Amino acid sequence: MRRMGLILLLAGAVVGAEQKQWVTRSNENAKLLLEIEAEFSPEGASRTGMDGLEEQVSRIGKAVQLESQAAERRALTELERRLVIEKDARVKQDLAIMIQATRDSLKADEITERLKLPYPRVSQLIFGGVRGLLDDQVPARLRPAAMVRLKKYAGLEKGYTPIVEQAKKLVTEKLADKKLLGPFRNEVEQDLANSESYLKGIGDLFEKYKLDGYQVSLAEVRKQVAAYNEFVRKEILPRSREDFRLPPELYRIALDSYGVDIPADQLAAKARAAFSDLQKQMNEVAAKVAKQRGWAAADYRAVIRELKKDQITGDAILPHYLQRLKQVEEIVRRENIVTLPTRDARIRLASPAESAAQPAPNMRPPRMVGNTGEMGEFVLPLVVPTKDGKGLVADDFTYGAISWSLTVHELRPGHEMQFAKMIENGVSTARAVFAFNSANVEGWGLYTEAVMLPYLPDEGKLCSLLMRLMRAARAYLDSELQSGKTSYEEARRVLREDCVLSEAMTKQELDRYTFRSPGQATSYFYGYSRLMEIRTELEKKLGPKFDVKRFHDFILEQGLLPPGLLRKAVFAEFDIAQLDNK
Repeated sequence: MRRMGLILLLAGAVVGAEQKQWVTRSNENAKLLLEIEAEFSPEGASRTGMDGLEEQVSRIGKAVQLESQAAERRALTELERRLVIEKDARVKQDLAIMIQATRDSLKADEITERLKLPYPRVSQLIFGGVRGLLDDQVPARLRPAAMVRLKKYAGLEKGYTPIVEQAKKLVTEKLADKKLLGPFRNEVEQDLANSESYLKGIGDLFEKYKLDGYQVSLAEVRKQVAAYNEFVRKEILPRSREDFRLPPELYRIALDSYGVDIPADQLAAKARAAFSDLQKQMNEVAAKVAKQRGWAAADYRAVIRELKKDQITGDAILPHYLQRLKQVEEIVRRENIVTLPTRDARIRLASPAESAAQPAPNMRPPRMVGNTGEMGEFVLPLVVPTKDGKGLVADDFTYGAISWSLTVHELRPGHEMQFAKMIENGVSTARAVFAFNSANVEGWGLYTEAVMLPYLPDEGKLCSLLMRLMRAARAYLDSELQSGKTSYEEARRVLREDCVLSEAMTKQELDRYTFRSPGQATSYFYGYSRLMEIRTELEKKLGPKFDVKRFHDFILEQGLLPPGLLRKAVFAEFDIAQLDNK
């Protein structure tokens, strides 16, 4: 399914200590879709914890696409049949979630295939397949399977065609259709520059885990990737476009896939209004910080630049964030904000290859199927790759004041806790995988920053507001760049000057809006806004009976429901339960 390349990195069939009967029954329905993922995206499926797929690799090609779509249509028919006869309201809701997800996937496939020239990113695909098995939290007995995968990617295993040949065939079959939209030129050039980072990263991973025998396969992959890159330069680069903007139909599909279900111009207007209001709030807090520090300039931009001078470097970065996490958890307990997980959180710095794949701070969730103690990881990249291969060093997330906000968002009570609580509580596959969208995940992360803000020191408050300002900027810059209402130069000015981002982070942001994942950046502000609307409405209804800790625990118990379904759950279940228990 089209969206699952992202989703299966995040969640799978969640297993709790004592699953409710309806969850078990719902998960039986979900097997219809998970089996499709196991067949057509085994790397992603195995990352969730599905057994027996460690040596399997994806196939690329038109025939594979047709097979996958046919399988989805068969599953859709069966899910619709089961919905008609199902009696349990919760299982019915999960069936409706999976039916809609499958319909959306098929629709997105149809539009994408009709409008876009296929462009497989082979180096990144191979690195991801190997990286999914070579990890500290993957059992040592499974890691040698990475060598089998690499051998299959290279076509050195009997019955397997090199992945690069499959990719070239897919592209070649479509090159004659001049109506198809080629990739953005900067995207192709950046991918070519990142290729060596991925290949080196593969070798580094095998060496780290002391797995010998990979060298022949990797050498063959290197030769094949070099040939594929020449193919890209010769055939795809000339078809690339100078204008990054997507056709409106494609951009709308992107927004829908990330959970943004309102018109882009409406969201942009709300975000612009919030941006102006946040700037006012920031200047008020910045004046306090400047007075405390004895700084003459009190404008928030000047104060942030001064705070950035307090850089934490090298071996001091991880201890600093671990200490910050302890401080944040103390606040959460003291203020009764939410029930913390029983398992620990993990933090580490990104490798160069991981930075190429995801150049922004991110949460790498634990295995969600059959979890045996694996924990989520907050991964912090320090270098943003550039087309010349040199990279830009970011200073945006390694100074003391910002670590408050980043710890809250990525760790606790933000993303890491979302996944840890799903493992502890037990959530149906439908609600963990097929209801997933970025608005729910990123909305929760940004919402927790707002919840924690009153309890932070002033410099932490200022940086928390700065991060919310950046998310508001994302919500209107992304959509207005795509519509042409904002120029690339103006977007860059907003990010560099008003959001006080480094050159590295500014590049990462602009790449995100223009080719990495157009539409996704809008989901933070939108998801946060929807969650705040739900809370405000509920507080008004319950008055003094509203219990914030119980509210947050309830939200996390729902898994990764999108905002619309989450609102229904809150007002159908939570407010009644809270009134009955008061």
